[in-house]
Amino acid sequence: MATSTAGKTGSRQVLAAGTSTIKEAAGDRIFNIINYTILTFFLLIVLYPLVYITSASFSTPAAVTAGRVWLWPVEPTLEGYAAVFKNKLIWSGFRNSIVYTAVGTAINVVMTILAAYPLARKDLVGRNAIIMLFMFTTMFSGGLIPSYLLVKDLGMLNTMWSLIIPTAFGVYNMIITRTYFQTTIPEELLEAAQLDGCNDFKFVAKIVVPLSGPIIAVITLYYAVGHWNQFFNAMLYLKSPQMFPLQLVLRDILVQNQVDANMLTDLEDAVKREGLSELLKYSLIIVASAPLLIIYPFIQKHFVKGVMVGSLKG
Repeated sequence: MATSTAGKTGSRQVLAAGTSTIKEAAGDRIFNIINYTILTFFLLIVLYPLVYITSASFSTPAAVTAGRVWLWPVEPTLEGYAAVFKNKLIWSGFRNSIVYTAVGTAINVVMTILAAYPLARKDLVGRNAIIMLFMFTTMFSGGLIPSYLLVKDLGMLNTMWSLIIPTAFGVYNMIITRTYFQTTIPEELLEAAQLDGCNDFKFVAKIVVPLSGPIIAVITLYYAVGHWNQFFNAMLYLKSPQMFPLQLVLRDILVQNQVDANMLTDLEDAVKREGLSELLKYSLIIVASAPLLIIYPFIQKHFVKGVMVGSLKG
């Protein structure tokens, strides 16, 4: 017994010694250096604009206009943010965007799941024809004027539903969700549930949805970003400023602070307005982007997993 124990101990020591003496091959070392160099380069390309915009938003208008901002804020100030939040509609715009995003995304996700699950079932009659009908809508549409007339005839002008109902379903998100269901939810699970008396609606609600967290996180983020950045439909269908989403309010703030040379006779005032207008561009980007940048880290794990599964297992 002692001899066996000693032999095992000696084997472990030899393995440990062998492991510690393994050196990285020259080719692997060169590959890692090149790989890290390229990744660092791309990181800087992506990161620098974010750092610059943040620094410019906290700098004085004169520093921004003169091009003195490179990495850190120059003469730090909150003048740009004060000009943004001085507008009375900014808070109603935030509230409206949150409501439109929450309600719209919830409807989007429900509609997508209800369409994707049946199309993932091989026993659905006419499945290919239905998919072709969905694909047809991605290539052809009724056009801008017919869409406006339809929204008007449905009585949705100047209501939140004009921004939610026309975009209640996304074909692309439905396709990747259907692919996820096909590759992740085994048919044996459905058969077992049916033997226990589970119907389709209960199977989707109690089995499919809990097992589909990653893809639901992906489509939720896609839909939420689309609703949060919604601008053109709001400009078409909304008339009351109290109904404007954040993006439309920010656009109005920027337009109001634009410099019209024909209306300005004071050179000093023109320079000041020009500097504030330039500063507002960066402050508005931060205000509009901050909520989504704050939320993303909390769903990043599910987002990456869902994207990979939906793309690799097609």
